[in-house]
Amino acid sequence: MFRLLLITILFASCRSKQYITIPARPADGLTGTAFYKKIISLTREERETITVKEVLSGNIPPFLKYFVRIQTEVADSLGQSHKAVYYVAPDYLSVGSNADFARIPLTPMAAQKIADGLNCFLPTRKMVNDIYRQSVVKLEPIPLFQYRDSALIFWHQHLMIEGQRQKRAGLIAGIKKDVVISGKVSRDPRPHRVAIYGWHKPDGQPIQPLYTGHVDWYVDYSHGIRLVYRKIKVDGRWMDYEAVLKNPLLKGLLCDEEYCDFYQYEY
Repeated sequence: MFRLLLITILFASCRSKQYITIPARPADGLTGTAFYKKIISLTREERETITVKEVLSGNIPPFLKYFVRIQTEVADSLGQSHKAVYYVAPDYLSVGSNADFARIPLTPMAAQKIADGLNCFLPTRKMVNDIYRQSVVKLEPIPLFQYRDSALIFWHQHLMIEGQRQKRAGLIAGIKKDVVISGKVSRDPRPHRVAIYGWHKPDGQPIQPLYTGHVDWYVDYSHGIRLVYRKIKVDGRWMDYEAVLKNPLLKGLLCDEEYCDFYQYEY
């Protein structure tokens, strides 16, 4: 049995509180350093099995459990304005403690298992852009070119990001390509695709356009998993994110593609 703890999500711009249920971090949970030492020589399948287990047992840094408020507003096809608020993890999915954590890239299958287990979902391209614009810590992307899919390079890039961050706190962006949900996945004639997008430069332009060229088991150091709480507050009422995406008048709050009908990856 997981020890469950209701974590309060506090928002500077909102006096109300939103609660999500996340397992409390085990007292003996692996640190980020210990985690990477454990998985450094393992296969992708082995390291992802361990990662899913660690995260769903609560071994993520406590700061990552305080989701951040994102606001958006669009006009529908009838000219009526709609407003929405949703809540996102302040950083990419990590394992460890506040003092010693490690960001970990994942395939969409492993990411979806975690999202489902934590009542969350993966963002769309539009949401990645909104998150970047509203982030308070915007860092320069750090491209690497060798052994891109190795755990050693995953760890190396994480340490480079931390050196760049220099203890600045708050919603962070510009450090990863997001694994996203996109209508391009289901419409790609090639099976088993992953959609990635983002890695914004300081001028706000993404290095990575929306792309489904990789097979879904491919993952490299640049990929990041941003969790989004699945309940969206639309025009003052709570809705599930799927209901928002399925509503032709509201889907523009979360999605800027022609087709917004891909909601989650299969695993």
